[in-house]
Amino acid sequence: MSRLRIFDEHRPGAPLSTHTGHAAITHELGKVGVRFEQWAANQPIAPGASQDAVIAAYRSDIDRLMREEGYRSVDVISLQSDHPDRAALRQKFLSEHTHSEDEVRFFVAGAGQFTLHIDGKVYDVLCEQGDLIGVPDGTRHWFDMSEAPYFVAIRLFTNKEGWVANYTGSDIALRFPRMEPLPAAH
Repeated sequence: MSRLRIFDEHRPGAPLSTHTGHAAITHELGKVGVRFEQWAANQPIAPGASQDAVIAAYRSDIDRLMREEGYRSVDVISLQSDHPDRAALRQKFLSEHTHSEDEVRFFVAGAGQFTLHIDGKVYDVLCEQGDLIGVPDGTRHWFDMSEAPYFVAIRLFTNKEGWVANYTGSDIALRFPRMEPLPAAH
C-alpha cells in the first residue's frame, strides 16, 4: 500500500501525519507541487525484464507524458535483491540531492521510497506498483530501495543525458527512516 508520512525536518522519529489513500497522498503532495498519480500497471513486468519490453508495454502512457510535458528521453531502472551492485546503487541515491529537471518515475512493479525535503518538512513517499511521482526540479530529495530491492520503474527526462544529481552535502537523509524490504511474496 502506498504511503505518505510527513515529518518536521527536526523530528525524524515522529510523523506529523500519515496518509495511505491515493486521493489524500495526491492532495498533500499537490500542496507542495509534487505530482502523484495512480496508473494502471497491468502489464506482467518483473525485475529482470528488458528495457525494451517495459517501454513497449507502456508506450502509449510514455508517449502521452512526453507530448504533455516535453520529456525527451526515457529509460528503465530495474533491481531485485540478487543484483550484484545493489548496495552501491542504493548508496548512490541515498544522499540528499536535487536535479535541474523534474524527476518522474512510474513504478510498474515493486516499490521504492522517495523522501522529499521541502519548506522545513520531510515528505516520505512509499511508491508501489501503479504509482507515478513527479518531483519538481530543484527539490531536495533522496531515494531508497531497501537492502533487498524489488522494483521496475520507468524514468522520463527532459535532459538527454538522463539522471544527473547535484548533491547538497547535507546529512539529513541519515536521520530519517529507510525503506523496509518488501515481504518475500513479491
